Amino acid sequence: MSEFSWAIADWKFKACEDPSWLPARVPGCVHTDLLRNGLIPNPFEGANEKQLQWIDRKDWEYVSEFDAPPELLAHSQAEIVFEGLDTYAEVYLNDIHLLSANNMFRTWKLNVKAHLRAHGNRLRIVFRSPINEGLVKLEANGFGYPASNDDSITGGLGDTKLSVFSRKAPYHFGWDWGPRFVTSGICKDITLVGWTGYRITDLFIYQKRVTTEIASVLAIVEIQSEIAGKAEISVLANDGQRWAQEAVIVPGSQTVEVALEIANPKLWWSRGLGEANLYSFEASIRALDLSPASRSVRTGLRSLKLIRKPDDRGTSFYFELNGIPVFAKGANHIPNDSFINDVTFERYRHEIASAAASNFNMLRVWGGGIYEEDIFYDLCDEYGILVWQDFMFACSMYPGDEAFLDNVRGEAADNIRRLRNHPSIALWCGNNEIDGAWSHYKEDAGWGWKQQYSHELREKIWADYEELFHGLLPGIVAELAPETDYWPSSPMQAITNDAEQHATNDSSHGDIHFWAVWHASEPFENYKLNVGRFMSEYGFQSFPEYKTVRTYANEEQMALDSEVMLHHQKNGRGNFLIKEYSDKYLSEPKDFVSFLYLSQVLQAEGMKMAIEAHRRNKDYCMGTLYWQMNDCWPVASWSSMDYLGRWKAVQYYARRSYRDLMLSIDQNGETVEFHAVSDIPESLSGTLEWSLYDFEGRLLEQAEYPIEVPANKAVKLLDWPVKDRAVKYDPLRTVLIGRLIQEGTVLDRKEHYFEYLKHLALAPEPAIEVTEVEGSSGSTFVVKARGFAKQVWLQSEEEGVFSDNFFDLVPGIPQTVQFMKRGAGNAAFGPASPGKLEVSSMIDYIKR
Repeated sequence: MSEFSWAIADWKFKACEDPSWLPARVPGCVHTDLLRNGLIPNPFEGANEKQLQWIDRKDWEYVSEFDAPPELLAHSQAEIVFEGLDTYAEVYLNDIHLLSANNMFRTWKLNVKAHLRAHGNRLRIVFRSPINEGLVKLEANGFGYPASNDDSITGGLGDTKLSVFSRKAPYHFGWDWGPRFVTSGICKDITLVGWTGYRITDLFIYQKRVTTEIASVLAIVEIQSEIAGKAEISVLANDGQRWAQEAVIVPGSQTVEVALEIANPKLWWSRGLGEANLYSFEASIRALDLSPASRSVRTGLRSLKLIRKPDDRGTSFYFELNGIPVFAKGANHIPNDSFINDVTFERYRHEIASAAASNFNMLRVWGGGIYEEDIFYDLCDEYGILVWQDFMFACSMYPGDEAFLDNVRGEAADNIRRLRNHPSIALWCGNNEIDGAWSHYKEDAGWGWKQQYSHELREKIWADYEELFHGLLPGIVAELAPETDYWPSSPMQAITNDAEQHATNDSSHGDIHFWAVWHASEPFENYKLNVGRFMSEYGFQSFPEYKTVRTYANEEQMALDSEVMLHHQKNGRGNFLIKEYSDKYLSEPKDFVSFLYLSQVLQAEGMKMAIEAHRRNKDYCMGTLYWQMNDCWPVASWSSMDYLGRWKAVQYYARRSYRDLMLSIDQNGETVEFHAVSDIPESLSGTLEWSLYDFEGRLLEQAEYPIEVPANKAVKLLDWPVKDRAVKYDPLRTVLIGRLIQEGTVLDRKEHYFEYLKHLALAPEPAIEVTEVEGSSGSTFVVKARGFAKQVWLQSEEEGVFSDNFFDLVPGIPQTVQFMKRGAGNAAFGPASPGKLEVSSMIDYIKR
């Protein structure tokens, strides 16, 4: 009889002191259950967050009453599996205490055969307040830890930081882009599993050596058995190959390794380098006269390494996939919602498909959120998106007692085992920013944390840090996922146990988080001066578009300093930083709604400068991951896609600046430089064409040059002197356009202006025309203008994206764009009519 699995459903919940039960949705949490029952207002509207802080101070309980399926009871073994309990949970089955859980990231499994009834089972789970638990732990610890983003003030706790004591998503306690909703509840499925004789509990495809000629792997099969005897273990691949061997099984748990060799494997490649080929493997066991048991996994065959080698400029830091150096292009990912169970498959697919459509090849799962759902990694596997995976520790110091470390040990093992077959996993990273924030080996560096403690306590806190991030976690990665590299903290220079360990803005080793632009108000131009080996964080904020802002604010609140607008800005003076930069680079907006648009233009221009500076320095710099891809609620933040999945201007800019073959134009003093950057594994011959136009569309100068772009390299193509032309032509009314051309096809095009946007002489009436292309079923349009138009913005009635947006129009040079509707049938995007189409440009949003 094969293994039987059944999910427990039909839940109800209540506060422990309340007499009446209410319907609940599982998986879910207390906040969303209260919302569905009409007991709280929308947490994301206005400043409602402040009114809902009482929820995390209460204890809550969930109950399900069920009859055990006969198919389950027919088995000799029955197990209950809790995939996610958030966070402090006491579990009772038929009034028998089964479990005390204390980690939302762990999986809990218990044998319940003796406790199950055929009828009238009652599963009850009591969730204790994570705040009250944290207060107890803080008192027992005797001192608190720094936790910069723990919004204890909104939580009514003053300066008392509790997040570090609980193994739950750190961002639940607030962050500088997210609200404070400290959830409790059943956050993943609870299932009953029955089995008889034996079963396969895990299958790991350990890739020992993978080349284009052969893949030598081990299928590591974990077996649980209640019998002893000879067995056949077989592994079947989806290409028809089969391997089998005999084994002797004994009661208990054991591991059998089956060696597999696959000739001429179809390798897994990241987006841009090749197909993301995937294999399925099914392991089976057959013994005595019992039915076989099996387990299947999907993976991609590849060799993937982090290369850190000394060179004449420091130490390299890049990923090598199947022997090819990969320039990582992408962004940091945070959870898609404050309430993680509200994230649907479609929302995950929209994010990953948007990343692929924007020419990403990497996302960093940042350490203040969650170990993502399986579907997130499945989609990354399918779309060829590499994943830099943090463990869930960020911007805080943590306890080091044995109970805490044991808990983390279980958490790490559960998640490594769950994720290790995904070919997209490129790196396990211990934490976000803690090494640099504490800066143990530099007295005058860091965030001022260590100075708050005595010397003795400082040494203890740092020793606990090293035990966790330099001892426990790398040891578990080496044991359970030996093919995957580990990096203790991001950013960091090296593991040296001295002052050279901690990253700086000009590190020539390790990775860098560059935040002087934004936090220190440094100009965008400084992105070009601070380029490291791998830029794993940097960013600039903008507001979401007006339609999204209206989901949390009314017309009376449309002001930079309104209570609601300030509440939906979690970065202190963030709204005013946006204005400060906007005043420097852009014209004055005519009203607040116009400021929303201009903030997106500003963000996009800043990120373009950063991304292209990083890519022009390819070989020295081998990665650029801006902060951040997405939002967990509707808010002004660093995201390139707002909470509702609407692409901001920067998403379109990133799509252009992340092209696998990119033209970049950069001015340094009196010289304009033309660069080509290739992430393509073949060299390219073609033509560089440059054209100088005035804003009336008159061609002033033009030339072209034959070019050679080496495979997978960055190269400067041309120095273009400005000095004489600056006298000859008005720089406020002139645009330089560059094109990379091969056999008549334009591979990339960029514009360059000689002054800040605020000074350019925009046409007061650009007269933009949009014409539907015949035969496109209303999905494709030609856009042109009679006058010079900057940052042309197409808005659709239907939800979706355009092939290009926020682009410039020079008279006489049209642009063709296609609309792709979101969730078109079974696809993430599909060509369709946008419905009502609106078009505007920068002139419509500035004071004249």
